[in-house]
Amino acid sequence: MGQPIVDRTLKAFSLLLSYPTCALQHAMPEISAILASDTRLTATARRALRPLVEALSGRDIYDLEEQYVLLFDRSRTLSLNLFEHVHGESRDRGGAMVSLVETYREGGFDPVTSELPDHLPVLLEFLSTRSPMVAQDTLADAAHIFEALNARLIRRESPYSAVFASLLQLAGVKADKEAVAEMLAQPDDDPTDLEALDEVWEESEVLFGPDPNAGCPQAREMLAQMDLPINPPPQHAAE
Repeated sequence: MGQPIVDRTLKAFSLLLSYPTCALQHAMPEISAILASDTRLTATARRALRPLVEALSGRDIYDLEEQYVLLFDRSRTLSLNLFEHVHGESRDRGGAMVSLVETYREGGFDPVTSELPDHLPVLLEFLSTRSPMVAQDTLADAAHIFEALNARLIRRESPYSAVFASLLQLAGVKADKEAVAEMLAQPDDDPTDLEALDEVWEESEVLFGPDPNAGCPQAREMLAQMDLPINPPPQHAAE
């Protein structure tokens, strides 16, 4: 990537929300130490992260992979692609995606991944290299998404919910209640109903249209905040 990490906690959350691998399991002691030492998170939030950290550290990798796919790949309402929750599969999403790619490039960030640019682990990795103000403002723009995902994961008794509760703390804002309610009004997907899932996903392709300004105000605001000047980053205790 070529960019130094400013916020190791955001980098840790990026890894926690990525597809589980043996490499991730080997890195869990360091990730655990980073999260445990971040005083921006309340003691309650840090404790709530432990079940996920322990699961990723010690559970069978195949079980972890299956759980991840059922949650985030087969459940559209739990999608980690943020613009999915803002634009669905409309052309506006393509325009917002183009803007996000340009923002990454302008920041010297070139993610080596097959995931879409709005995939949350990719965005968090980018934000881990930005100033605290830019990172916090961007997280604040997505607060309603984090709140809704947190609520849905709590319903499923998933330890991943703790990550979204922590991201809300780092955002430092209250999520818009109406926006959250609108998201939660959508029925939860059944990841075991493959036929229904096929029907849901059979929609128009994401079009990376020529107008990057066609996105909704929320998306444009998030991208604009990401372009703010970079301030000298503070030193974090967890190195």
